[in-house]
Amino acid sequence: MRESFKLRNEDWLERATVLELQKAMNNGELTSMQLVSRCLEYISRHNHKSEKLNAVLEVNPDALQIAETLDSERKVKGMRGLLHGIPILLKDNIETGDRMHTSAGSVALENHYAEHDATIVQKLRNAGAVLIGKANMTEWANFMSESMRNGYSSRGGQVLNPYGGEFDVGGSSSGSAVGVAAHFSTLSIGTETSGSILSPASQNNVVGIKPTVGLVSRTGIIPLSHSQDTAGPIARSVTDAAILLGSLTGLDETDAITQTSMERNFRDYTSFLNAKSLHSARIGVARSMYIDGLNPLQQDVIEQAIRDLEAEGASIIDLESISPMEKDESWDYNVLLYEFKSDVDHYLKGLHPSLPVHSLSEVISFNEQHSERTLKFGQGILIDSDNTSGTMTEPEYLESKLRDLELSRTRGIDVVMEEHQLDALLFPNSNGAGIPAKAGYPSITVPGGFTKKGEPVGVTFTGIAYSEPALIGLAYAYEQATKHRKAPDWKK
Repeated sequence: MRESFKLRNEDWLERATVLELQKAMNNGELTSMQLVSRCLEYISRHNHKSEKLNAVLEVNPDALQIAETLDSERKVKGMRGLLHGIPILLKDNIETGDRMHTSAGSVALENHYAEHDATIVQKLRNAGAVLIGKANMTEWANFMSESMRNGYSSRGGQVLNPYGGEFDVGGSSSGSAVGVAAHFSTLSIGTETSGSILSPASQNNVVGIKPTVGLVSRTGIIPLSHSQDTAGPIARSVTDAAILLGSLTGLDETDAITQTSMERNFRDYTSFLNAKSLHSARIGVARSMYIDGLNPLQQDVIEQAIRDLEAEGASIIDLESISPMEKDESWDYNVLLYEFKSDVDHYLKGLHPSLPVHSLSEVISFNEQHSERTLKFGQGILIDSDNTSGTMTEPEYLESKLRDLELSRTRGIDVVMEEHQLDALLFPNSNGAGIPAKAGYPSITVPGGFTKKGEPVGVTFTGIAYSEPALIGLAYAYEQATKHRKAPDWKK
């Protein structure tokens, strides 16, 4: 067994999709134990030693034993499904009822062990996934300070981009994206409120799906905003991202918004992987809003991506704008400020009495008392949020929420896509993520190439609610036509 595995060089293992890995494991050429061991080797080599990517906060102490158990189960019963034996990294705001912590990158929660698995974690365990560890992230999902660097947390330090430490790593699911790019795991789970999956996936040359709010349960995930939060997959290919997404969907009585996905969610999104999806597709682009402001090197990559889309049969429709929000100086994030206060207070209140914080105000006080370790970038956003009442009846909150929905949906994405008969909107990286975030609409980002300096650039497709099947098809067709994904060059 070990000898046949040696024939599989690192390049193959890094490129292999979940389908190819499963074929190798079913044929006896590879085991989950070997796959997990290889990921742990990469973590040992690149997480804290040479490159010091700092993407993984902790490794699951039971990972190898779980993999060994799943290998035995495969021999006796066959595989449970496509995630059987596949290593998956979880963002550190996702609860696991095991020997790993859940802290959202905060020192205040560094000793927090969750009592139960998050709903999506239980789904992954049932599917046979190996939860290999917890990923570093921008602290409190990048809702702590205006000056906070992407990928920084007080607990875990700074995550670095494996394609060059000088490049932005993106946030807040920084470690989840880097972990997949650097082969610390085959797949990972990130979370997004506004750009937090799309940004790091784009910056690290991987695929990220921000699902429609309601497609995936949020129960057991440290919250930011119940209006916008969602978890989603990060992978090295659209195929793998589609496989992982299907394992996460489903109704959850403890998360009411998931009821909106009834008869609109799928357990298998691989049926939408059509390499001809771009033929006759109509894709809207607001160049002046989202492309003209890029630096020239990034513009070159995106303009080439547009030419590639056209070469595959897509029609590019030039748009003046996507939403009135883009020109509205009164754009605010009152919804996030109010909801974070309410949602995080509710979450913290339920934690074990031995922990030092059980409210947002206690988090702020804790940080002030341990400022040398916790306040490198301050905590202005935490304070602003705590200064709200956190109640959902305040006129300021209600007016902002209703306005967000009107401008992002009914006077924004909905009307633009209907007027121009669009299949999707196109954005570079996570630029423009704020409008679909307020709408609760889905996006998928796929590697779009590199600038001449080597910085990854992502091509992002956005659609209306529950249009994941169409978006996955478009992203897959673009990916197959261009194949921009490549591993980091560790020899640089």
